[in-house]
Amino acid sequence: MDKQDYYRTLDVNRSAKAGEIKSAYRKLAMKYHPDRNAGDKAAEQKFKQLSEAYGVLGDEEKRTAYDRFGHAAFDGAGAGPGAGGTGDFGFNFGGGFADIFDEMFGDFTSPRNRGAARGNTRGADLRYNMEVSLEEAFAGKQATIRVPSAATCGPCGGNGAAKGSRPVTCPTCQGRGRVRALQGFFTIERTCGICQGQGQVIDKPCTNCRGTGRVQKEKTLSVTIPAGVEDGTRIRLTGEGEAGLRGAPAGDLYIFLTIASHRYFQRDGTNIYMRVPIPMTKAALGGTIEVPTVDGGRARVTIPAGTQPGHQFRLRGKGMSVMRSAARGDMYIRATVETPVKLSKRQKELLGEFESESNPAKTSPESEGFFSKVKEAWEDLTETERD
Repeated sequence: MDKQDYYRTLDVNRSAKAGEIKSAYRKLAMKYHPDRNAGDKAAEQKFKQLSEAYGVLGDEEKRTAYDRFGHAAFDGAGAGPGAGGTGDFGFNFGGGFADIFDEMFGDFTSPRNRGAARGNTRGADLRYNMEVSLEEAFAGKQATIRVPSAATCGPCGGNGAAKGSRPVTCPTCQGRGRVRALQGFFTIERTCGICQGQGQVIDKPCTNCRGTGRVQKEKTLSVTIPAGVEDGTRIRLTGEGEAGLRGAPAGDLYIFLTIASHRYFQRDGTNIYMRVPIPMTKAALGGTIEVPTVDGGRARVTIPAGTQPGHQFRLRGKGMSVMRSAARGDMYIRATVETPVKLSKRQKELLGEFESESNPAKTSPESEGFFSKVKEAWEDLTETERD
């Protein structure tokens, strides 16, 4: 079934500002939150739709991608982590609404659940910078990377307890992860200092991870770089960041791509530009040249007689790959006419003969016209000074 438009889900206009979107989400989330609609499956489904919509529209980058590509912006291209397109490849709703939930639902969520949620410390997100060549950006590639990270401890399975034992309920907070204390007329709730909000303590910590549930380890990952990626593209590998404390969810790994500069080509979106020097004789008489293309091939370009410096030739379909498409951009050849140097005596004589037999108005109309106008301007200035 097709997904409903996110703006319609939150009942806001496409031009709505961030504050309006947040306000609309809070209002509807309060109405359909499961704690207020116990056993109502329709309300539960509606709440999930609201959370999904706000997860996109509440994030500036994701909203921009959604406005441009719709739901297709978050459809993974290919199987496994690392597949996707420009921008953030997929998204995770967990933990993204803590500030709003704390404001709206603090009274409806039990202290025990709040303590457990805060105690389950999600692993940190990681960043990996990768440089690819222009040819790799054109064709795509399968890359293998090695990332140092905190991984789940094998001997204890991530719970931090030694083999044969298990974490026990914290006697101070009774497993809630939070403790309350009276201060005058007020009751103050704080994170339990004994279990640090985990709700559990470890009597016999694992000797391998010393009770943390994770160890430092370098892992090898395979990453799919799609054809047509641009400089600054971000790829997210969900769950490939640092492992969480004592079995908590792992963070994500973000791969930021940089396209290396090329000795011949300059890229502008899906188009490729190349400056090509052409001998004066070929520019004057015409001919053909062969130029390299980004796909590793060659292209033949016909140079018309009388080609001027700066003339641009367009090669359709010889540019960069287009993301999630079989289409390609174009390639533009900019001609620069090269003036001969280190001429022999005979070559100078031939050029002299050419000049003596030339009619500047016909062979060099642009320069002839320019200097004629300059001469007229000087004559007018001279007459003005005499007057």
